[in-house]
Amino acid sequence: MRFIKLFLFVTVLALYSCGTTTILSTPIEKVDTVPTKVSDLTEEQLENWNQLDLLTDTIPGMSVDRAYDELLKNKKGQTVIVGIIDSGIDIDHEDLKNVIWTNTDEKPNNGIDDDKNGYIDDIHGWNFLGDAIHENLEYVRILKKENTGSELYKSLKSEYDTEIAKTKQEKEQVGQIIQFVPLAQKVIKDHLGKEEYTIEDLKGITSTDQQVAQSKGLLLFLDENGLDYEGLKDYAEDIDSRLKYNFGLDFDGRKVVGDNPDDITDTKYGNNIVYGPDKEKVSHGTHVAGTVAAQRNNGIGMNGIANNVEIMTLRAVPDGDEYDKDVALAIRYAADNGAKVINMSFGKSHSPHQKWVMDAIKYAASKDVLIVNAAGNDAENIDVEASFPTDVENGSEIADNFITIGALNYKYGGELVANFSNYGKGNVDIFAPGVKIWSTFPNNKYEYSQGTSMAAPAVSGVAALIRSYYPKLTAPQVKKIIMNSGLPIKTDVIIGGDNTKTDSFGNLSKSGKIVNAFNALILADKVAKGKTDFLTK
Repeated sequence: MRFIKLFLFVTVLALYSCGTTTILSTPIEKVDTVPTKVSDLTEEQLENWNQLDLLTDTIPGMSVDRAYDELLKNKKGQTVIVGIIDSGIDIDHEDLKNVIWTNTDEKPNNGIDDDKNGYIDDIHGWNFLGDAIHENLEYVRILKKENTGSELYKSLKSEYDTEIAKTKQEKEQVGQIIQFVPLAQKVIKDHLGKEEYTIEDLKGITSTDQQVAQSKGLLLFLDENGLDYEGLKDYAEDIDSRLKYNFGLDFDGRKVVGDNPDDITDTKYGNNIVYGPDKEKVSHGTHVAGTVAAQRNNGIGMNGIANNVEIMTLRAVPDGDEYDKDVALAIRYAADNGAKVINMSFGKSHSPHQKWVMDAIKYAASKDVLIVNAAGNDAENIDVEASFPTDVENGSEIADNFITIGALNYKYGGELVANFSNYGKGNVDIFAPGVKIWSTFPNNKYEYSQGTSMAAPAVSGVAALIRSYYPKLTAPQVKKIIMNSGLPIKTDVIIGGDNTKTDSFGNLSKSGKIVNAFNALILADKVAKGKTDFLTK
């Protein structure tokens, strides 16, 4: 699952061219009366916005800091293992190395499967991709196997041709913007009369000169979307990679792995190098891990959502679409080796071996494991459009341990829903922060990323908090607590990515709510003490 689609590139190009104390939960009946924050977030607020409080800060975070200050102070929780199925994790990162799970039943690097779990020297998890980095999209893999005369081939070939044309057009547009950025920067420098300027300087420009105004608009757009000149060049490289690998009809990314991805019994593959052959390529998984559990209050980097967490690394998501087999085996590995929460920040529109994943989800349910799933970044209603993985089969949920998360923006009000986020009254359960999230990157770096990929680990962190401080609660109970304790929003919001469609926020997910850790812990406490019967209603 790529971070986001940059829906507004065409618009921008056109613009330039033209204790004993009783603690009460947040009063949810007053949420819609919270005033919209009009001032820009400070850098400190932006780096921590997903943990702030809506009523206190008028920022739609999850009230995590408040939960630690008012609910968890002087309390000791149990360790919770969170399995992260992703691109891999930099387990040596300064803010993650102390929260990485270690398989104490396995002796390091002796070439023996000491714990007899089927994986040799799996000290910190397992790399199901071996040395593979790039991959086709799933429908491209299916297309390559189909008979050219079949109806499925014709349908997929039409989809392929459309996507290739759109991607090439996107490449051209991004290339044009890259050419314009240095010119825009020069115009602003000349107007301000200085080589170095701040974003505040840029916002303060009131010139009626068309070129200055357009330059300001372009540079502000890039800043608001977490982009800069180098980021645009990286994005252009990503587009080239998509064309070469994701859509490459002659590319075989699985060859280096050496297994048969269509045989679920062929399990002797992969290795124990959980960050894969290139640590720089595991930024996605490393960012996800930091959001869940970067070491709190250690004086460096940032704070993850949850303390008392050990991160289990399961590398199964390449640059391209994941294989159903790898996902299914990774879920089973996590469930068999002690994980109580699994984060899955990936997705695709086709799933040729969906049953393998479904069976793994049900297996995790039998082991009392909660699976937190990202809704996807296509700005689509996934009650209508296919999206995998899913826990829905023939219109019914196959298990009660699977929760799907949409992404929130930090702008409370009409822009609350991230413009890329999928939604769906039936198939999305709840929303959480997913725009401009500050977290860990490989080699001791920290950067912003966005996507439902960033919203899911926020909820995994909340789930881990609940399971740490209330370990007797089951996975289905934790899911229901998160959904029932969220803040209900009823205002109309923009959806679909093109600013032309609106709907009531309450219609976009099953709960109609945004995750709130503070309320979730209060409700968890009541459930654990038998003071509420809401789970039986």
